[in-house]
Amino acid sequence: MTSLEKVLAETCRYQHALLDFSAREHNGAVELVIQLKDRRLGLHTYYAPVHPRDIEHPQFPWTFQRYLYDCMHDYLVEMFLETPQNREQRP
Repeated sequence: MTSLEKVLAETCRYQHALLDFSAREHNGAVELVIQLKDRRLGLHTYYAPVHPRDIEHPQFPWTFQRYLYDCMHDYLVEMFLETPQNREQRP
């Protein structure tokens, strides 16, 4: 099984009400891909590299879950349109 196939197999184990998960090869590496199910919203797709040593590790399913959850958090935070911090930066 290739690294991409291994990551894809893990992404298939997760179903989410709002997000789709997949993986792709990009520049010789494997990337986790997270995007909204409703593409009409026009929001960006989230790409996160998956390190080869993590894919080959015997505990990959568990480390992948943690990585997926961390990436989901980052992706959702990136969707904020306004925050107190960016309001304070305005003149």
